[in-house]
Amino acid sequence: MENNQKPNEIQVELTDEIAQGTYANLAVIAHSSSEFILDFIRVVPGVPKAKVKSRIILTADNAKRLLFALQDNIQKFEEQAANIKNTSFEDIIPPIGGIQGEA
Repeated sequence: MENNQKPNEIQVELTDEIAQGTYANLAVIAHSSSEFILDFIRVVPGVPKAKVKSRIILTADNAKRLLFALQDNIQKFEEQAANIKNTSFEDIIPPIGGIQGEA
């Protein structure tokens, strides 16, 4: 059998359950001297308590890699979005705490 895998290539498995994802609309980031902790939280308007839905703990090196990967993806997203509509993130992302609704 022929092995087409490159020497440093990692095969990543994504289960059906994880592929569904977990919605979060708030991220809280903390750090120690050696780790970064990212808590992803779902905040529901009118509910005083919000639960952490996922916690990711990263080394400082991997946190920096995540930062660069996010910057690269945001840049690509903005380039694609500019072709659709001339807008910026400030126009489409509400401030922390959301926008107050009226009844």
